[in-house]
Amino acid sequence: MLIVQKYGGTSVGNPERIKNVARRVCRTKEEGHDVVVVLSAMSGETDKLINLAAQVSDNPDPREMDMLISTGERVTIALLAMAIQSLGHKAQSFTGRQAGIISDCVHTKARIEKITGERLKQALKEGKIAVVAGFQGITEGSDDVTTLGRGGSDLSAVAVAAALKADVCDIYTDVDGVYTTDPNMVPQARKLDKISYDEMLELASLGAKVLQTRSVEFAKKYNVPVRVLSSFNDNPGTLVTKEDADMEKVVVSGVAYDKNQVKVTIQGVPDKPGVAAKIFNTISDNSVVVDMIIQNIGEGGLTDMSFTVPKTDAKKINEVMKKVVAEIGAKNVSIKEDVSKISIVGVGMRSHSGVAAKMFSAMAKEGINIMMISTSEIKISCVIDAKYTELAVRVLHETFEMDKAA
Repeated sequence: MLIVQKYGGTSVGNPERIKNVARRVCRTKEEGHDVVVVLSAMSGETDKLINLAAQVSDNPDPREMDMLISTGERVTIALLAMAIQSLGHKAQSFTGRQAGIISDCVHTKARIEKITGERLKQALKEGKIAVVAGFQGITEGSDDVTTLGRGGSDLSAVAVAAALKADVCDIYTDVDGVYTTDPNMVPQARKLDKISYDEMLELASLGAKVLQTRSVEFAKKYNVPVRVLSSFNDNPGTLVTKEDADMEKVVVSGVAYDKNQVKVTIQGVPDKPGVAAKIFNTISDNSVVVDMIIQNIGEGGLTDMSFTVPKTDAKKINEVMKKVVAEIGAKNVSIKEDVSKISIVGVGMRSHSGVAAKMFSAMAKEGINIMMISTSEIKISCVIDAKYTELAVRVLHETFEMDKAA
């Protein structure tokens, strides 16, 4: 088998942990597998580099930022290659450029366009363990270093696995799988043996921090089986794979929450064609991602419109909306910050009725008011007061009996 293994920042956080990863990688090699390892920078290293940039510039150039923060992974790949060699195995480290990871030209949040992987294939042919810097690529033509955004090493690993046609991509983290919800919040949370790409994609986008959203999209597109495992124990993890009949028997697979939300309400919006387009085109032009949108029934030629955006964009969206309100002739805009989004996810929702009613009834019994609702085939999301987040997660986990195996 060809196995791609990815280790996150906590897994390579110090020399002892790097040696622990080396032992795990060598064990996989000794079992007769070909191995490619993709690494993040040591935990805290990227933030440290970002802080250094802030000390010399109020507005660092994105190209130079990529040149700076891509160095973190170069440290870990070299150290791991040395540690593997000290255990008697052949290993060679590769930067994103050397691995042939070609990206677009958008600095600090580039997208992978292709992976040539020629040097990786050659290293494997020579019996070496290939150690690749995650989170980074290079532009075609100009050869500029790019980085792939937060969690980009997950994406690097899945993309390398797809390019090399690996049998599986193992993502090692500080948790030993995907749980029905945050076990720190709900001790009864249960680890899932397997989960579909679509469910994992929804959970990742809704606040679950186990896998980066783009890595799941990539895995689904190229049908790469992904296992989520812990680098600190040998427990069986969670397999992220194609949907099967067993998965549909479970109505709800997980509960996710996201406190990084603000609710924006524009009051007195002229209820006529083109106004919504004007509002959301302006938001898009300012690179703000909108999540849930609700428009009330118009009355007297006016309507109210609410939507949610990431809390990190609260200041920007406030300034943008004040200008838009003046341009479209709306009355005013208000921003509510103390909100969170609670979501239930499960492919079984497609074939089971009454899921929404059950969710809303459970929250109503606890006196939790729902401000906004959004649904898809396999998820229902609600915006509620942030102070009820933990209660809502516990109640929904219990209501849908997620502590019990199917």
